[in-house]
Amino acid sequence: MHTPAASTATEQTTPRSGMDLGPPVAPRHGALTPLRLDEVRLTCGFWADRQRINRENTLGHCQQWMERLGWIDNFDATADALARSTDGEHHGANFADSEVYKLLEALAWEAHRSDDAELDGRFTALVERVAAAQHPDGYLNTCYGRPGRPARYSDLAWGHELYCAGHLIQAAVARAKTRGVEEPLVTVARRVADHLYTEFGPAGREAVCGHPEIETALVELYRVTGEERHLELARLFIDRRGTGTLPPIHFGAAYFQDDLPVREATVLRGHAVRALYLAAGAVDVGVETGDQSLIDAVGTQWDTTIARRTYLTGGMGSHHLDESFGADYVLPPDRAYSETCAGIASVMLSWRLLLATGDPRYADLVERTLFNVVAASPRADGRAFFYANTLHQRTAGAVPAEDEVSKAAGASLRPPWYGVSCCPTNVARTLASVAGYVATRDAEGVQIHQYAACDIRTRLDDGTEIALEITTSYPRDRGIAIRVLTAGRFALTLRVPHWAQGTAVLAEGGRHRQLREPTFTVRREFAEGETLRLDLDLTPRFTRVDDRVDAVRGCVAVERGPLVLCAESVDLPADLDLEDLRADLSVAPHPHPEGATVRVRRRPEPVAWLGQWGPYGYPIHEDDRAPADGGKSAGFSTTSPAGEDRGDQAAEASVESTSASQRTQWVLLRPYHQWANRGPSTMRVWLPAR
Repeated sequence: MHTPAASTATEQTTPRSGMDLGPPVAPRHGALTPLRLDEVRLTCGFWADRQRINRENTLGHCQQWMERLGWIDNFDATADALARSTDGEHHGANFADSEVYKLLEALAWEAHRSDDAELDGRFTALVERVAAAQHPDGYLNTCYGRPGRPARYSDLAWGHELYCAGHLIQAAVARAKTRGVEEPLVTVARRVADHLYTEFGPAGREAVCGHPEIETALVELYRVTGEERHLELARLFIDRRGTGTLPPIHFGAAYFQDDLPVREATVLRGHAVRALYLAAGAVDVGVETGDQSLIDAVGTQWDTTIARRTYLTGGMGSHHLDESFGADYVLPPDRAYSETCAGIASVMLSWRLLLATGDPRYADLVERTLFNVVAASPRADGRAFFYANTLHQRTAGAVPAEDEVSKAAGASLRPPWYGVSCCPTNVARTLASVAGYVATRDAEGVQIHQYAACDIRTRLDDGTEIALEITTSYPRDRGIAIRVLTAGRFALTLRVPHWAQGTAVLAEGGRHRQLREPTFTVRREFAEGETLRLDLDLTPRFTRVDDRVDAVRGCVAVERGPLVLCAESVDLPADLDLEDLRADLSVAPHPHPEGATVRVRRRPEPVAWLGQWGPYGYPIHEDDRAPADGGKSAGFSTTSPAGEDRGDQAAEASVESTSASQRTQWVLLRPYHQWANRGPSTMRVWLPAR
């Protein structure tokens, strides 16, 4: 991979027709070139399974709910109102159009990926209904601008008109890259974009939308069509943000990212999804215009946000009220908002920064967020979803009805649908295109960023063909086999996750190398059929927390490879409450096929406080004190102490001491993304330590 330096970018070819399927993000410049979705095919394993469930269940589930609630009928009502000049109803939130557009994007990627004629037919039928609602001048929105509805652009702060237009354009870009630029939806989107240029371009009103999204969409449309005005409008929207164009609100201007220009901000703030979409758009504009100041500014914001405002899972946003980032180190686990859409937006941003700079840190966060936020949202069957992703569920709650809409974003079990259902359709489009995050290429060879069973076939600029077959059940197992299918000289670069640096081993050419750096490149002549084997140590490990995160000071979490683990009440014996667990740091977590086992002590009995039992007055025991060796003996070793071998039996909690205050037990921790799939439960990621 490259030293971070977007200025060394080389021009890349932009696809102009469906004959050359483009990736979801296709920058013309950058350190790395993303592979097209027809160059990376997931074959089995973690992400392939989720793509299958997405195709078989989630896409139809989303469409059925939107038909049932009238969100798709809004387009029919708008078309009828335009034809007859009559009033018409509107169902759902004022941004319900965007959910239809995200579904269209998911259908576009998936219909091509799976060559599914039925999905393609559903896409075409839906596009016909959308296109019929477009105004003669290109405007398209079902909530505004027609008889009986508010006027166009009468509420830029909250109306989401440009936000919806952005998702429409992204759906059209997906179709252009899979079927060609002459597709009907592409024509609709180009007319929308031309209308927006007239309304908000250099000769139009100097304004922005309260919810960023249009910026990155316009850049992607520019990359497909080559029409400079789309890029120019995106740049104008980025430059206008932070100049006070939106009205004051009680959350403050930072909620809209309208408090500071993008180049002056040093941290992501305000509404998390808005902030991340804006940052992604700023990177896109910076890359395409050669404005390094934008890329550098967003890179600084990313650095600060990861260091101070990001959950262990990769989740972002700690405020429920305004769905916003909190202040530095305000990361309460039981009040984590960590919206699924924010996780997806974070992946979008990190991927763009990776392509621009080549810095593997961004791929590390992509991996963490995909496995621990995006994968956590859908239920195992793909028909229910988390909107918010708490890290500590204190009450078990009730099973949501399968035929009712949830009005609350925070839920103890995944509801089938929400009144604001931005997350299910966002998950659908992400899973349909997730193969796009696996690998990239440059002038020398191929870089593997995410490890999944897949086939990779690409061609370098000099004509060198590279075909690889990756076999793995990662992250369940540690082994990754990379078989070279075409002989030739090229460079193969492997990302080494931060948690594996120093323990990862690569076997190739009869040698075994221990990998200590964030990436490792094999640059030589490869023989057809030869196999490289990468071993990533998945020994579970304790993770401490920065003391400035008050909410979990004195706690530890357990991770296994890229997976954050959690304790769930359904895995505990009846007489052990989740709130009574205290991690025993004198013994390292032990590997288990389902995650890890951890030895815990029960909470000591309370003492009297103000004449009754209370939360204060617990005595400090000698074994509560930090070890003199700085923690090496406190269970932070990657191997269990000699003689400790719990094996699979550790899944059954076992009592090792009968003393009421010193009883120890082994409990099973499973991957966080699996929780709440076995009925009502309580759960926690951070465990108090002693």
